[in-house]
Amino acid sequence: YNRVSRYGQSDIARIMGTPGMIRSPRKIQAVIHNARRFQAVRDEFGSFSSYIWSFTGGKTYIYPHHQNGNIPPKNNLSDAVSADLKKRGFKYLGSVTVYSHLQASGIINDHREGCFRYRELISAAENEIQFCYD
Repeated sequence: YNRVSRYGQSDIARIMGTPGMIRSPRKIQAVIHNARRFQAVRDEFGSFSSYIWSFTGGKTYIYPHHQNGNIPPKNNLSDAVSADLKKRGFKYLGSVTVYSHLQASGIINDHREGCFRYRELISAAENEIQFCYD
């Protein structure tokens, strides 16, 4: 993100000319813009990790009804994070994308109870888990 935040018009032209890459100058500009917004969040909170974990007070969220395979593409938490990121100027970043990030970073544990990762994550975060029912 530090490198991307410094990209200019020549970089956008280079990316546009690269086979298999995004062909939308607006989307490329949004990626560059988001890298700059990411830096601002990092500067304000010390790290992006601190920022994102602040929404759960540092706790991993487990939604028991997700254990049955009822995993939504987004939820109230991802809606709140997405809305806040948009207020901070991020572009092309909606609740579904944020939900995927929350899963990937371990803030939401959507593994089924029978999955070995579910138990590993429960053990690793023993006192830092919150069961949610929204």
